[in-house]
Amino acid sequence: MLVDEKKVGLHVALTPTWNETAYFADYVLPMGHGPERHDVHSYEQYDGQWVGFRQPVLRAARERLGERVGDTRHVNPGEVWEENEFWIELSWRIDPDGSLGIRRHFESKEEPGAKLTVDEYYGWMFANSVPGLPEKAAAEGLTPLAYMRRYGAFEVRRKVGQLYEEVVPIAERDDLRVDELGRAYTRATPTSPKTGGSPFLEPDAEGRKRVGVDVDGEILRGFPTPSGRLEFYSTTLVEWGWKEYALPTYIKSHVHPENLEEGQMPLISTFRLPVQIHTRSANAKWLDEIAHTNPLWIHPSDAQRLGVRTGDLVRVETEIGHFVVKAWVTEGIRPGVVACSHHMGRWKLGDAGQRLSMATVGLKHEGDRWRLRPKDGVAPFESSDPDSLRIWWKDVGVHQNLTFPVHPDPVSGQHCWHQAVRVRKAESGDRYGDISVDAEKAREAYRRWLALTRPATRYTPDGTRRPYWLNRPLRPTREAYRLPEEAAPAGASD
Repeated sequence: MLVDEKKVGLHVALTPTWNETAYFADYVLPMGHGPERHDVHSYEQYDGQWVGFRQPVLRAARERLGERVGDTRHVNPGEVWEENEFWIELSWRIDPDGSLGIRRHFESKEEPGAKLTVDEYYGWMFANSVPGLPEKAAAEGLTPLAYMRRYGAFEVRRKVGQLYEEVVPIAERDDLRVDELGRAYTRATPTSPKTGGSPFLEPDAEGRKRVGVDVDGEILRGFPTPSGRLEFYSTTLVEWGWKEYALPTYIKSHVHPENLEEGQMPLISTFRLPVQIHTRSANAKWLDEIAHTNPLWIHPSDAQRLGVRTGDLVRVETEIGHFVVKAWVTEGIRPGVVACSHHMGRWKLGDAGQRLSMATVGLKHEGDRWRLRPKDGVAPFESSDPDSLRIWWKDVGVHQNLTFPVHPDPVSGQHCWHQAVRVRKAESGDRYGDISVDAEKAREAYRRWLALTRPATRYTPDGTRRPYWLNRPLRPTREAYRLPEEAAPAGASD
């Protein structure tokens, strides 16, 4: 479908850097990096809880000089959007009078009928969902938003320790009930920082929320699992059709020696050099100078068997195609295993686009076969940055990911990246960076892996698509978890 422009219609790429997807887009809307947008973040640095607040540098500077700024894009170089503002604006453009029911989700609570602003969005967040912040800000005569704009971070608490052993405070024990499994439920709204349990666990029969678990007569936070305990035996896996994995066990993957065919080797495709981050760091000129190519790491014993030396071209064959790359013979890789750093090999079809780390290639499509062949690497060029004239390298690596079929893990659905490959010396017509992929073989591989799953339409215990208690970064509404009644297996219920 994607090769038929009439079926695609309008293609808009929202991206902070020029990439292969942007090349084919009808419109490219630049999105901001960290210094060009608002964002909240936190990291596991120590035994504490804290929240940080990123701000667009130029907007913050101008506002401190007294200038009133509407959208961040009005002060960012190149009219760079931040995502929050883009989606708010788009929703209002799609539903200008609110008749579609879309705009109401992006309307101001402070001024009903007005457009939600980024200031109000984060202001509400800091005032209502960061324990202790409103009080700390008030002590300095500031609003929570103003406090975060001034200091950029707030520590919720420190010396957290082992969350599961934390005693649930008395304030959270209103109308406490403990069920037969020792799970503690309450009607009180927790006022302390969220440290245990899960807001997505099922309430009890009378609607109380889970706050912990009874351990020897003491109500502790416990774990965010259905039982409230660290589960050695998983009832969830049993209920969802994977009873053989109810106890921790070793699962032989598709690249286990017993599952490899004669002549196959595991390719570690998630291997990365430490100075690059996927291709997101492709605009960092100093990082590109340090690492700009991705040879195939191969052990001397395997190299001798294959008759290759460092710098020789080798063909790496996957189940749907192959790529041609240079060999790097090293004892830094295990015998019988090869690895290729996967953050290299960006490409473009013409002169347009990023020129620091993208090779120019030719792309051919014949039936189900796609072929990509590099035409030219990078070279020095004139720009506002004098360093662009100092580019001394030409090679930018090989885009191996195109040769990897989709392998959805049968249990979790996550992509299984490692590949079972055959490595051999390049053929006479092969050139460095060549890529060849059979789309029909890719579809066959996906269907074969999909057949390994055990679908919710057969195994769901309650008529849902997946266990609701498992957390995820962006959780759909409860209704989205429900299977259509005709798809749910007999006996499944709420």
